Amino acid sequence: MPKPSFIEWEPTEELQKKSLEALEVAKDTGRIKKGINETTKSIERGIARLVIIAEDVEPQEVIMYLPGLCDDRKAPYIFVSSKKNLGAAAGIERPTAAVAIIVEGKAKDLVDDIVSKVNALRK
Repeated sequence: MPKPSFIEWEPTEELQKKSLEALEVAKDTGRIKKGINETTKSIERGIARLVIIAEDVEPQEVIMYLPGLCDDRKAPYIFVSSKKNLGAAAGIERPTAAVAIIVEGKAKDLVDDIVSKVNALRK
């Protein structure tokens, strides 16, 4: 499946793995929001510390607005290649299109590192 046209920058595979690892830790020791609706609400409320979006969502229009919303609300975001992997990292059996880390818990250092690397990639 080709990359969606609205993705302006591409994270490294290592950074994608780190973000899924941070999500797993935050799921256990902090708070996360799963799914597009909950993720959107957390971005709009300004409580999302890191937004993780799957690239392989069909139709693409479902997630197309998320990068712009994140930019408007100054919420860092990263794309990962698989919604199946994203769902598994979030602790659910179904694939999911988007997840927001609200409270990092023990993943705080990991999330801070990811955010700084994402900001460096986007410049």
